[in-house]
Amino acid sequence: MSNKKIIMTGGGTAGHVTPNIALVPKLKELGYEIQYIGTEHGIERKLIEAEKIKYHSISSGKLRRYFDVKNFTDPFKVIKGVFEAKSIIKKEKPAIVFSKGGFVSVPVVLGAYFNKIPIIIHESDITPGLANKISMPYATKICVTFEEAMDHVNKKKAVLTGSPIRSELFKGSKTKAKEFCKFKDDKPVILVTGGSLGSRIINECVREALQDLLKTFNVIHLCGKGNLDKSLNVVEGYAQFDYIKEQLSDLMQLADIVVSRAGSNTIFELLALKKPNILIPLSAKASRGDQILNAKSFNKSGYSKVIEEENLNALTLLEAIDEVNRDKETYIKNMSKSKQRDSLGKIIDLIESCKRK
Repeated sequence: MSNKKIIMTGGGTAGHVTPNIALVPKLKELGYEIQYIGTEHGIERKLIEAEKIKYHSISSGKLRRYFDVKNFTDPFKVIKGVFEAKSIIKKEKPAIVFSKGGFVSVPVVLGAYFNKIPIIIHESDITPGLANKISMPYATKICVTFEEAMDHVNKKKAVLTGSPIRSELFKGSKTKAKEFCKFKDDKPVILVTGGSLGSRIINECVREALQDLLKTFNVIHLCGKGNLDKSLNVVEGYAQFDYIKEQLSDLMQLADIVVSRAGSNTIFELLALKKPNILIPLSAKASRGDQILNAKSFNKSGYSKVIEEENLNALTLLEAIDEVNRDKETYIKNMSKSKQRDSLGKIIDLIESCKRK
């Protein structure tokens, strides 16, 4: 009988977990027993245990590109994590390990390699993160999300799959979203999100431009925990939330235009849903520049309008929204031509073909 056990890993941020979760329903349908290896207190634990998946925790240190005293102690945590992961994998005997990256994934990939278990790595960005860079030599196959990423990984191992999208995102209800936001008219809707933590600069610009925006649009503003402005609670046509999980698919369906950061998972969800969008990538000062490359790629393909964070203010935001609203049919047409179809199916096929029989 074919071994149908898979161990998944990835953590540190939600972006290293949600693509794994997107694969779960289909894997279960195919009869896989799914287990997960993450850190004791990482964001991945909460997200994975909510899915009722068996969770193993290991020690892991953060991998940094900059000087930090912890750079001297964390390698020992990583080594300890390798032995722990190796032991878990030896005991559980999975047919395959699927890694989404983040620092916890390095010990798991090495643990799988020492147990001679096939490994599939998924890289969301154009250039690999540090954890995936370390892990890639041990991988059987590497899933990449962008065509440009092929130039940064081993082409013999690379497969262009795109990013798996959670099926529930397609099942949202516009009616429920309208009721939830208490919108009383049928104006087009702008959804603004600055990521799970929110973005101070995006929040400030939206609020500064709000009076002008509300002349034409209703506005849904996901502003991040602790960033609500209670003085705006009574403004008609404006609905603000610090964080949304359950109703996100409804809000996405209702949105005509989305203003967002340029994290890979988010922008591929916008592409799959064909939502005209304005991307404001995290600046290179606050990141390794991956969002800037993501946004440039989507802009070049005609899927997105981009505002660099350094150029963001109320006026540039209003101008960009006006332009995208005017040309929204062109954006939708461009997104409809995308070859990034059925990412989930492609990755599942790869798991099926690479797993140890």
